[in-house]
Amino acid sequence: MAGQIDEITINYEEDGVQLVKEIDKAILSRGSWTTIVFRYQEWDKKASAYGDDKFSLRRYKKRGDEYWQQSKFTISGAEQAKKIIETLQKWLPS
Repeated sequence: MAGQIDEITINYEEDGVQLVKEIDKAILSRGSWTTIVFRYQEWDKKASAYGDDKFSLRRYKKRGDEYWQQSKFTISGAEQAKKIIETLQKWLPS
C-alpha cells in the first residue's frame, strides 16, 4: 500500500504485462479516509490490446503510515458513467 495519497495507484502488472493501466485519477477527498476516482484500461489477452476506458471509485483508510483500500465501485463503461452524471446533475442544484 501507499504511504502518501498521491502515491496511490491502480496500475497492476503480472509476469511483465501491465494488466491494469491507470490513465488518470482525481482525489475527491483527503484525510484519514480518502476517496479517489480512477480512469483506467484493462489488458485484453485475446485482442492483445487495452480495452475501453473504465472508471473506479475507491475509498482508502489510513492505518499507521499506509493507506488501505476499504471499498470500491467499478463503473463498467462510458454509458454507465453518463447515467451517473445525469442523475447527479438532476439531484444537485445548478
